[in-house]
Amino acid sequence: MSLRVFIRKPTEEDCQELVSLHQRSRELHFPWSSPPLTEEECRTYISRCQNDDFEGLLICHSTDHKIVGVANLSQIFYRAFQNAYLGYYVDVNFAGQGLMSEGIRLAINHAFDTLGLHRVEANIQPENTNSINLVERLGFTKEGFSRRYLKINGKWQDHERWALTVEDWI
Repeated sequence: MSLRVFIRKPTEEDCQELVSLHQRSRELHFPWSSPPLTEEECRTYISRCQNDDFEGLLICHSTDHKIVGVANLSQIFYRAFQNAYLGYYVDVNFAGQGLMSEGIRLAINHAFDTLGLHRVEANIQPENTNSINLVERLGFTKEGFSRRYLKINGKWQDHERWALTVEDWI
């Protein structure tokens, strides 16, 4: 099966395209996430991608290499935990085309195969049905509910906890 997307790590050369994606998709992302909206914020994000506990991945279209979306694996832990938190968002111009399902699948493969993780968690606001549908399609299991879990756009938001282990992915 030929994939329509591939993943790669971001570089500083991606900042303009990422900022444009974030600005044009701002309404789609609000209130679920708050990606970098300025070049400076984007450079900070790219710098964070160099840390051992954070893996930023761009989901790019196979034909023209345009950035379709972003997948981030954050708070990566090893030893007995071997876990990361998955966050993601799509460019409004590519929403609803199934490209993020392909891209997140590649990001999960990367987490399990390349990073050697055992578990990936996604914490999603209950009203974000598109995101919940995505993780359900990919085999995540709902594990619980966390009240006022993350501060997004200046407000503490409730989240559902979804997780996938390597045993369930194989």
